[in-house]
Amino acid sequence: MTNDRRPESRQLLYRYADPIYSVLRAFTAKVDSLVAALGIFLVAGLLVAAVGTALFVGLASHVQSGSTQAFDESVIRWLWARHTRSLDAVMVEITALGTGTVVLMIVAVAGLFLVLTQHKYSAILLLASTFGGLVLNGVLKLGFNRPRPSIFVPSVNTVSSSFPSGHAMNATIVYVTVGYLAARLHKRKWARWLVMAAAFAVIALIAFSRLYLGVHYPSDVLAGFVIGLAWAAFCMATLEAIQKFWFRPDPRAQDGEEPVAVDDPTRHQTRLS
Repeated sequence: MTNDRRPESRQLLYRYADPIYSVLRAFTAKVDSLVAALGIFLVAGLLVAAVGTALFVGLASHVQSGSTQAFDESVIRWLWARHTRSLDAVMVEITALGTGTVVLMIVAVAGLFLVLTQHKYSAILLLASTFGGLVLNGVLKLGFNRPRPSIFVPSVNTVSSSFPSGHAMNATIVYVTVGYLAARLHKRKWARWLVMAAAFAVIALIAFSRLYLGVHYPSDVLAGFVIGLAWAAFCMATLEAIQKFWFRPDPRAQDGEEPVAVDDPTRHQTRLS
């Protein structure tokens, strides 16, 4: 009797499970086709922008409630106890890489190169992300109006409020955007990853210099990084969307703007064989 019930229960299970599996397969296929249609860069850019914005909002709420203050001050005191003259001089030079003058010079040179090499929309992306980021940072600083750290007298001058860090935010926007546009011009994957790794390394050094010099709290720097990355990702996604949908009827409008195809090592091996 028990043996007769087992096949019946299995058939009943299959009867209900098959439609569920069919729906899941169809949903997965639609998601895959949607990502393929939109483009991986567009989807990734929008995802990073959304996650970065959510992280910034959460961090800002903690800063306003004062829950990060004890940790912020303890980090500044720990770094202050390890100051040396030689390291002070190095950090002053590194932090200069995130100043408005240096950042705008990098944007001007990179933008001119993009225009001269017929990458007009990439140049527009760079300018829009940079100047839009400057405006956004100014609005956020005025809105939060957090005082600067006063644990010790810093060796560099400051002229605005503390949250979010303008150096961290502007450096993230400019260096990530320039790195992204430069990586698009490389054919090899390792070269693309190397360019982006170098960009993030420069950003990390600038962010650390702001902490070491005592002009920002860790929460300021982290907030500047996440909102800067979110803004840069949003601008990159906008460029990808413009190229994919705006100029779809006329592929000639995208000439020179598409990412360079990555070299396939197996293709070269086939030619040699």
